[in-house]
Amino acid sequence: MIDVGGKAATHRIAIAEGRIVVGKDAFSLIRQRALPKGDALMLAEIAGIQGAKSASSLMPLCHPMGLDQVSLKSELEEDAHAVRIFCTASTHAKTGVEMEALAGVSAALLTIWDLTKMIEPDLLIDGVRLLAKSGGKSGLWLNPSSIPDWAREKVSPRPPQTLKGVNVAIITLSDRAAAGVYEDKTTPVAQALLEDLGATVTSTHVIPDEPAALRRHIEQIREHGSARLIITTGGTGIAPRDNTPETVSELADRLIPGIGEQLRLYGSQFTPFSWSSRSIGASFGNVLIITLPGNPKAVHEGIQCLHRQIPHLINTIDNIKHD
Repeated sequence: MIDVGGKAATHRIAIAEGRIVVGKDAFSLIRQRALPKGDALMLAEIAGIQGAKSASSLMPLCHPMGLDQVSLKSELEEDAHAVRIFCTASTHAKTGVEMEALAGVSAALLTIWDLTKMIEPDLLIDGVRLLAKSGGKSGLWLNPSSIPDWAREKVSPRPPQTLKGVNVAIITLSDRAAAGVYEDKTTPVAQALLEDLGATVTSTHVIPDEPAALRRHIEQIREHGSARLIITTGGTGIAPRDNTPETVSELADRLIPGIGEQLRLYGSQFTPFSWSSRSIGASFGNVLIITLPGNPKAVHEGIQCLHRQIPHLINTIDNIKHD
């Protein structure tokens, strides 16, 4: 078996499909749920769940998995006298669940074969394949052939509009990006994800790692009232010019220690280096400030970590009287 001990546990989903051609007479009995040996569709669903759970017992180098969910879906194909089976498997783990989904489909199809063979011995199983998977380092994979819309939505759901109505300013701190030495890749990542979540990005700024510049931009954003949320990226490490937490702390009315703790805990699922980040959260007047690391991946993870509670924090700040 491959050693996956050093990999991060992530949410993983896999969807597989296959079909069995059963002939006209057997198809009619399956549709009526009247096969002599039992309800083929119901029993196939149970068998598929059991098959997915038993994948590591069937394949010697397959890792044992603690599955979060297994679900089976069947479709009757009238013209072909066939039954198509879909199996979805999901887990939080260090390796994928493709084999579990495929084992589930295979067990379901074989169960239909077993229940149908007394009616029609000339059966055919075909089209067993992986439709889609998501999670882990490789992220999202979709079969190059067409796949059902529901399967695409399952592995790549539309982001919830948790930040709808929230105006956001992004401030990226990087000496080299500000000087044009290299392209700023962090701001586009933050902006795209925030907008996917329903936020309106009112301004973006790329500035050097200078406390005075950061202070000036934050004060201007608050004064103009152009944003209720400021996301800063960069300057949260331990290098000599990493001063973002100190600058924000000096401006803040209140620090929110739990934000930094949550970011580090969430990030540790992906890399132990998250514990060296000094990210913080704070309120400044009616503005919520969250400081994230400068790495695009860390920015994406940080927004994913916090987006559901940001509206609550902004609403809470609204109830505080400000001078």
